[in-house]
Amino acid sequence: MQMHVLDQVRTKALEFWEDNRLLREPISVQARTLTVHEAIGDPEAQDFPLQKGKERLMEAVFRGAKGQAFTDQYGDFAGTLADVAAMPLENNFRRAVFVSALNATMRSLDACDRTVHCRNEEPGECAALLREFIRERHGDTVRITQVGFQPKFVQALSAAFPLRVLDLDPDNIGKALHGALIEGPEKRQEALAWADLLLLTGSTLTNDTFGQFLADRPVLVYGTTIAGAAALMGWARFCAKSA
Repeated sequence: MQMHVLDQVRTKALEFWEDNRLLREPISVQARTLTVHEAIGDPEAQDFPLQKGKERLMEAVFRGAKGQAFTDQYGDFAGTLADVAAMPLENNFRRAVFVSALNATMRSLDACDRTVHCRNEEPGECAALLREFIRERHGDTVRITQVGFQPKFVQALSAAFPLRVLDLDPDNIGKALHGALIEGPEKRQEALAWADLLLLTGSTLTNDTFGQFLADRPVLVYGTTIAGAAALMGWARFCAKSA
């Protein structure tokens, strides 16, 4: 039986922390929830999950390096990396603590980059770069299933490619937004079979659905949440404007 994806990430994270002697150091890892303005500023669109109160961006700080994670279960955490390593990853809050801690620790040792979310007009600029990135690598007719509603991405990609969008937010499902119909999880198998390319939000790691979207076709992950895991696992990642 294949190991669960999050378990694979956790195993590699623990190896990374142990190899770099981080678990033995008396250094605390702290995560806090960011306000909408702190996280993304004013990105022009008004329907990002952060703005709607559906998600928050949690931020861990380790040796001055920052790592972030989107989650719909948020709160504060303070402890050591050993505490994080021992934490059962049984809900979205705990997974967000783990993921943000992983991002911060890997960033502190230059093992990954782009761990702080872009702001203001940058999500729109990132979307335009993503459109060209996909066009150059997959052509003009590639069929894309995007998992996670990122409005600027939907707007840019729906105008250029055949696009389907899957999301968990019941306020979005069934609506045509930014040029694409937003579909719910019941359409997952159909949308995966239809696609030539899967574009996955890093939030699938914190809500523990990532493994549901792995298929026999190219996968491109996006965002800051999945920075450390993508580096550990060798997943292709796009995140053009984050810091």
